[in-house]
Amino acid sequence: MRYFVTGASGWIGSAVVPELLKAGHQVTGLARSDAAAETVAARGAQVRRGELGDLDVLRAGASASDGVIHLGFIHDFSRMAAAAETDRAAINAIGSALEGTGRPFLIASGVVGLADGRPVTERDMPDANGNPRMANAAITLSYAERGVRPVVVRFAPSVHGEGDHGFLSVLVGVARERGFSAYVGDGSNRWPAVHCLDAGRLVRLAVERAPAGTNVHAVAEEGVPTRDIAEAIGRGLGLPVKSVSAEEADEHFGWIGRFFGADVPASNAATRKLFDWHPAQPGIIDDLDAGHYFKG
Repeated sequence: MRYFVTGASGWIGSAVVPELLKAGHQVTGLARSDAAAETVAARGAQVRRGELGDLDVLRAGASASDGVIHLGFIHDFSRMAAAAETDRAAINAIGSALEGTGRPFLIASGVVGLADGRPVTERDMPDANGNPRMANAAITLSYAERGVRPVVVRFAPSVHGEGDHGFLSVLVGVARERGFSAYVGDGSNRWPAVHCLDAGRLVRLAVERAPAGTNVHAVAEEGVPTRDIAEAIGRGLGLPVKSVSAEEADEHFGWIGRFFGADVPASNAATRKLFDWHPAQPGIIDDLDAGHYFKG
């Protein structure tokens, strides 16, 4: 199969592209810059130059493929509405190009924001009138009615592993800057997590097998107490570990405070059963204890 992948040069793409190639598929990755093109090529994929806002490029890439994996997103938390609008236009461009073909169209989304304080399941549907990125997931699933095989992979907030520059790296940076590692309140609120390599394998299984309209949870650990995460960061940096109040969280952590203070457990039971998926990589605490997050 020939897959067109946006975000092929990114963190999750670093696992997805090799996983697809190893399974015998061909991959063309979208690249917005020379550096991204070099990264995509180094991962063994063909390169299609363009950005997420280049809708004609996206349509052409989708039309020339046997399926699309849309991992790209503009992660600018100061302009989330604009980023979500760009994403929506990209989704509609790709979806319209695949209309009537029965081909798979997999997008990346998240489990955060679907529920608070109870495990989110794959049956929980996004609110089309709520969070803009969640609304985009609902739009994607609607393409099942237009002859496409849409799949939404909802990722844990921490997709961890060596080379990660996401949420965990931000938390490590905050701890370094503040001189201690912190959690919010009593730290009992839970974060799901998945290793990048386990997530890459799941994306490949989902694009190959998932029925139209499926929500997939890229979640290996369903809910790790954030105090445990803060303590592992403290160990790694040799810093004390302290609580900050919910009122102090935004000032202490910056933009990530609202996420780190949330209780967002997520189930993976249906995903494991559907794909016979058994995460095999280290969990988030073992990954932190391995030390690579604290180099440099």
